[in-house]
Amino acid sequence: MDADNKKRDEELVKEFKAGNKEAFDDLIGRHAPKLYQASFGLLGNRQDAEEVVQDAFLRAYKGLENFRGDASFETWVCRIAINLSRNKYQWNKRRGAELNLSISEHRQSLEENSNEDMAIPDKAPAPDSVLEKAEAEKGIMEAFENLPETLRETMILRHINNMSYEKIAELQECKEGTVKSRIARGREILREYLINAGTDIKIRPLED
Repeated sequence: MDADNKKRDEELVKEFKAGNKEAFDDLIGRHAPKLYQASFGLLGNRQDAEEVVQDAFLRAYKGLENFRGDASFETWVCRIAINLSRNKYQWNKRRGAELNLSISEHRQSLEENSNEDMAIPDKAPAPDSVLEKAEAEKGIMEAFENLPETLRETMILRHINNMSYEKIAELQECKEGTVKSRIARGREILREYLINAGTDIKIRPLED
């Protein structure tokens, strides 16, 4: 988040604490899309993601008076949304709900970061057409489902939501090196799973 946006958030938080409750509407408008993207990436379900975002802002509204600003407002509210998404995911899993992670809906994010993301085998006609194939998508969905929760969350924030290592580390309250280690381990597990599953989808090695 650049300095100007962070400063504007700080101004809106001050206005809210001073009694201008409408300032919170501006905060919602500024951050709702990012929260939805993160929640949808972790849950793979539009309705669940919408509920999480609504709940996250409700909690933020109730807790903003006590917000000390140790982290930016964006990081604070995003942590709330990610924690709620994590809880919702576990609840769905206990109910036996199937994760419906839509890789195709995030194709643009993947392509923009294609130097690190899923690589298509040489015999494929084009990345777009392969990503659109149901079997390939199902293979990636199943592979993500088989990751340990911490690795799955980190991989999705990086490769589906296209977040920086720095931002993920801030959200997960860990070092960037830890994030990179989780991604490296997650990618290795994905690679092994896809090989064992007999799929043609491959994972490029990390380049940074």
